[in-house]
Amino acid sequence: MTDTSGAAHPIGRRTVLIATGATAATLAVGAAAPEAPTTDTAKTVESAPVAAAAVCTLTKEMTEGPYYLDGALVRADITESKPGVPLKLALTVVDDDTCAPLSGALVEIWHCDALGEYSGFVGNNGHSEPDNGSFLRGGVLTNSNGVANLTTIYPGWYRGRCIHIHLKVHTGVTLTSDGSFTGGRELHTGQLFFNETITTAVARISPYSTNTVTRTTLAQDSIYDDGGAASGLLTLTALGSTAASGYTGTLTVGVETS
Repeated sequence: MTDTSGAAHPIGRRTVLIATGATAATLAVGAAAPEAPTTDTAKTVESAPVAAAAVCTLTKEMTEGPYYLDGALVRADITESKPGVPLKLALTVVDDDTCAPLSGALVEIWHCDALGEYSGFVGNNGHSEPDNGSFLRGGVLTNSNGVANLTTIYPGWYRGRCIHIHLKVHTGVTLTSDGSFTGGRELHTGQLFFNETITTAVARISPYSTNTVTRTTLAQDSIYDDGGAASGLLTLTALGSTAASGYTGTLTVGVETS
């Protein structure tokens, strides 16, 4: 059971850029209604806008994998009380040509829990637990600086894959009455990866330590290509003095808008 199964969608021709630097004018894009949840008021993570003069590094998209589900909720906190090490994500979305931040883009993520189980597919990694079909799935609109702040837990692992988070970026979505979204344009499908030293420390903490599946390391993974930030490797900053306190994960992702 890996993300390279026949159920995975093929890698698209779109590319993404990983950029560094600080600020320039915002590029307006079509997005959901203005009352939609955004991260303008989020205070846990502040991310600087990206400069048009920044040097952008081209990287390929990553496979969607077999565990994507339509109908994810638009919400900043996707934990649903799942146990695990806290993870605060600050993902900045920019235009690949200008490096200007994209406001109102929907950043959607999904990943497995500490035991390697995905909502909607519980049992595929050999563990029995309740499955509501929605835990650790969701997305939020980027704020005026192009930043999407999301709260989740550090992912666990399953057979054949290193620890990772799946990512999509959409523009022009319409919010629905059930708290989800529809329509729009999918600009990017990718994956986020984690420093192996930090992962080793997290893996010693319960409930990760009770995961009975052998863990695949970053170096052993069939998808991650050792490209660092250009391949989706997050910058992780500790939230406290121990691994159990959690981490902030940041990355700037540039997408093709035309």
